[in-house]
Amino acid sequence: MSRRLLAAAALALAVALPARATEPEPAAPTWHQELWTGLMSPFCPGRILIDCPSPQAAELREWIADQEAAGRSRADVEAQLYARFGDVILQAPKAQGFGLAAYLIPLAAFGAGGAVVWLFLRRQSRARAEPAPLAAADPEVDRLIDEELARR
Repeated sequence: MSRRLLAAAALALAVALPARATEPEPAAPTWHQELWTGLMSPFCPGRILIDCPSPQAAELREWIADQEAAGRSRADVEAQLYARFGDVILQAPKAQGFGLAAYLIPLAAFGAGGAVVWLFLRRQSRARAEPAPLAAADPEVDRLIDEELARR
């Protein structure tokens, strides 16, 4: 019985291995496909180029693929696209000139907020550390407290 089970397992393994070996490897994305997903569409605001359904975007995707097929470098094609469409096609602003503000303003706001929280917590901890001064007790109240404590 165990020999039959072992033979069936070996047969299943022998059949499965060649089938797995003949599966094609998934193709690595070419740089034109990376550009399609890495650039914003100048024709559909807020969408990346590959998600834009306009005919102009389809033409631009085809043009980018043709440029790769013609042997042009990615950097040349990107430079031509930036010259043609400007910063509209960038997913994030460049960290230079006016675009630098998009990176510095949130950092400054975060730092200022942290400073405000730090100052608030520092004041709160100092207020707890210093006990409040005791008010001068009325001698009559002291006598009544002592009498009440003596009764217990």
